[in-house]
Amino acid sequence: MPRRHDPGRRRRIIDAAVRVVSDKGLAGLSHRSVAAAADVPLGSTTYHFKTLDELVVAALRQVSAEWVAGIERLARRGLPGEAALADELARLLGRWLAGDRARLELEYELYLAALRREAVRPVAAEYLDAMTRVLRPYVADEATARAVVALVDGVLLQCLLTGRPYDREEVRTALSRVLTDEGAGL
Repeated sequence: MPRRHDPGRRRRIIDAAVRVVSDKGLAGLSHRSVAAAADVPLGSTTYHFKTLDELVVAALRQVSAEWVAGIERLARRGLPGEAALADELARLLGRWLAGDRARLELEYELYLAALRREAVRPVAAEYLDAMTRVLRPYVADEATARAVVALVDGVLLQCLLTGRPYDREEVRTALSRVLTDEGAGL
């Protein structure tokens, strides 16, 4: 029997890996669970992704690309200068946290997989670099852009981990301090 050509199979496997991590966490990710979720033979997952790390990398690349694309769309519409950027970012974080919490949890679970999976670290670094690159035209320098990215990640993680309510004004104030260098002496 000739091999069936299925050009979308790799993407379906990645989509299935994202769903598995979303539903069961990284602990539930296996070639078998992904094959079942993608409705493909087990051999297809191992053909396209020899290791689970390769599958995690592909899933993180996909999720990160979607996240960065959203920020790039926002930037194309025009982000304000430093003074108003704190307001815009604080509003955006509030919208993200009020939106699909499961999606945010998924994104951070994949992102934080880099702590234990060395193969994932370059992808996490690419995400940080991409976010910095998007913000860089709107802030004083690259160090400020990286500080904003770190603050955004920290705020989102704290809200996700603690269940603490999001305080837009507190976040706006913190972002404003980073953006205007008021907190540099701390």
